[in-house]
Amino acid sequence: MARKKILLLLGPNLDMVGVREQNVYGTETTESINHDVKRFAEKLGFTLDIYQSNHEGDLIDKIHSVRGAYDGCILNAGALTHYSYALRDAITCVHGIPFVETHMSNIHAREDFRNTSVIAPVCAGQICGFGKVSYFLALYALQSLI
Repeated sequence: MARKKILLLLGPNLDMVGVREQNVYGTETTESINHDVKRFAEKLGFTLDIYQSNHEGDLIDKIHSVRGAYDGCILNAGALTHYSYALRDAITCVHGIPFVETHMSNIHAREDFRNTSVIAPVCAGQICGFGKVSYFLALYALQSLI
């Protein structure tokens, strides 16, 4: 049986984890977290690709590429979560592929503008607040969805 393919899609400034707001995101680097998430995915029997961009259009193009290439997607859209209707529309373009909205921080315990997600209604679910473990939980969620 072929391994299921998952895309971990990371939005703006998530390449700076370990450097930015260490009181929120910790000191572990993006590279280290990505390595651990990839290893965890393999233990669950998934093949995991990771893509990060600080550009909304690039993220939209990558979401479009999910069709026919991936079985599920973990999406940490960063600040775009709260206002990008373009990302929301892109997710609806690839219906049938489950997306799990994921955040390392608890977006509901931060600034007021972070309390609303415009992408949550078109995702299978939302996981937030558990640091890099949020990504592990998203993999478990996808395991039950695909």
